[in-house]
Amino acid sequence: MQSAISPIISPSGLISVKDSTETIIIDARVGANAKEKYATSHLAGAHFVDLNTDMADIKVQPSDGGRHPLPDPRHFSEVLQKLGITQNSHVIIYDDKNGSNAAARFWWMLRAAGIKNAQVLDGGFAAAVKAGFPVSNDKEVPTAQSSYKISNWLLPLADIHEVEETVKNETAIVIDVRSKERFDGETEPFDRIAGHIPGAVNIPFETNLDEQGNFLPPAELSKKYAEVLNGKDREHIIIHCGSGVTACHTILALDHAGIEIPKLYVGSWSEWCNNNKPMATKTKDN
Repeated sequence: MQSAISPIISPSGLISVKDSTETIIIDARVGANAKEKYATSHLAGAHFVDLNTDMADIKVQPSDGGRHPLPDPRHFSEVLQKLGITQNSHVIIYDDKNGSNAAARFWWMLRAAGIKNAQVLDGGFAAAVKAGFPVSNDKEVPTAQSSYKISNWLLPLADIHEVEETVKNETAIVIDVRSKERFDGETEPFDRIAGHIPGAVNIPFETNLDEQGNFLPPAELSKKYAEVLNGKDREHIIIHCGSGVTACHTILALDHAGIEIPKLYVGSWSEWCNNNKPMATKTKDN
């Protein structure tokens, strides 16, 4: 499912469409004080979405779908309706980590819900402010609720069992977008066990960005990933991270490069390492 428009928008592009009746701006910043940051200062007109309640259905144990499992599509329908998002909406999402927090996750969910005109703001909140986009501390109210409903996710997903089989296939590839230190098992700030899925390859999401922290041009991303995916079966390309959030940053980059959107393993390392699956580090396979 290719984008109707580029999945990335520049701050100047955002400014040019901010007054359109179809434009809906989403603040997807995360963290313990994300709501407070939003209440204090957000891009004028932006509506806040919460990673834990709007974009996930968190279980008691991460072994059950990871740290940020997808919610039921019917629940996400309610989120879309509350925000006034329809199939005709032009949704622009930002966070303060250039998509790697939750903006790319919300973009993925919109695309998987059939919303084709969804974009992530290149450079995020800071870049928009620098470009002169007005900020506000107003309580934003959607112009109207929508009746948009979805019953299933339209983008490809992989579960833990498919990942376990895929890593054994030489024509398939499982890409882990976490940092090299986490992949190698040298550190793990979020999950109880450090390491990676045996057979996975590490391409940190930061390599999708240039030195200024902006997304690389499509041609550069295309060349980079064409080399990685050469000879691989496009039906068996799986992207994952720690909890299925940052993986969407690389899926976004692939779409930006004009490459078909691959499968997302939402459970990611947080599910895998809590289910007694084989694990590997830089020096050890289990």
